[in-house]
Amino acid sequence: MRGLQTVAKILMISGAVIFIAGLIWHWRGVLGLGQLPGDLVFKRGNFTLYFPLATSLLLSLIVSFILWIIRR
Repeated sequence: MRGLQTVAKILMISGAVIFIAGLIWHWRGVLGLGQLPGDLVFKRGNFTLYFPLATSLLLSLIVSFILWIIRR
């Protein structure tokens, strides 16, 4: 029974993270995400490679901080 509670907790947290990510994605233009100075964009002809390095690092720090607070 304990394992089932763990799986339920993981699913609930995953759902909350996906929901929050969806909200952030909707408001990314207002928040400036995806247009930070460390985000890399390579354009060549009709090919564009977008690598959001700074945005990824920022979101990783935020999620790590939130998880640290939850575990405390």
